[in-house]
Amino acid sequence: MLDAVFAIPGMMLILGALVLPLLPPFVRNYYMLALIAFSGWSVWQIAPGVHMTANLAGIDLILVRAEAITKPFALVFHIAAALNVIYAMHEDVKITATAGLAYAGAAIAALFAGDFLTLFIYWELTAFTSVFLVLAGNTARSMGAAMRYLLMQVASGVVLLAGAMLLWHQGAGFAITSLDATTPAGFCVLLAFGIKAAFPFLNGWLQDAYPEASVTGTVVLSAFTTKLSIYMLALCFAGLTPLIWVGAVMTLFPVFFAVIENDLRRVLAFSLNNQLGFMVVGIGVGTELALNGTVAHAFAHIIYKSLLFMSMGAVLFRTGTAKASELGGLWKQ
Repeated sequence: MLDAVFAIPGMMLILGALVLPLLPPFVRNYYMLALIAFSGWSVWQIAPGVHMTANLAGIDLILVRAEAITKPFALVFHIAAALNVIYAMHEDVKITATAGLAYAGAAIAALFAGDFLTLFIYWELTAFTSVFLVLAGNTARSMGAAMRYLLMQVASGVVLLAGAMLLWHQGAGFAITSLDATTPAGFCVLLAFGIKAAFPFLNGWLQDAYPEASVTGTVVLSAFTTKLSIYMLALCFAGLTPLIWVGAVMTLFPVFFAVIENDLRRVLAFSLNNQLGFMVVGIGVGTELALNGTVAHAFAHIIYKSLLFMSMGAVLFRTGTAKASELGGLWKQ
């Protein structure tokens, strides 16, 4: 039984995170890196196909299923998790270390979910673990932003569950497959993914919460939530033409807000939203070349955006501010 649990990708990180508060600081970071390395190696051995199923009250669940695009996302999620551990080695904050590792594990497990009920569990787990990274900002603004962030993430999960129930009612089952967005079930699932992918008019939580998170928390947040949604959009809605227009709006409008923003971490949040738009356009085009480009862009974006947030975090840590108007003479520091 225990072997089966640990065979679920990401579960090693989720359960391993529970031990972190008990470990001394000098052991904690190396323990996390070892877990991430072993988890990444295990995931890399998984071939495309269904690898683990279960039956719950007569409902067939697909606990582990890999698609052609699953491995690249799983690999870069592990890379992002490892980079954050290294970046956060100067900290001794148990709650952010625990939440960050569990958050990464939940996102990785969600990649391999083969049905919407299993996905829903990990979908909500990413919400509840990641909110602690926003709370770790330890300001009144971060508290408010965290509550608004959690509200939107939980709402996304509720809408996802509603879509899953409608699929079941239609007799389609819970399996994650290509969906028709014109049906109530398909629209609910698309809306759930759209909230996490920061679609237009659903994106306020991103620019609200990410800049208020802790210096290291923002790095983790930038990697997982939105890219998990991009992955799911590619699985369920590849070739959906309206996504081209949605993505085009996402690429354009955040830029206008970014150029008038003074908080450089918020500028990066707008930039992140902008780059998600290019990925959504690729999914809307839906050809093999477009989807491969989307996956490659998501892979690269996770790494370079993490590095940008690390750089800005270093500036904030060193100077106490991320406001461009207060960073004159930064090169001297």
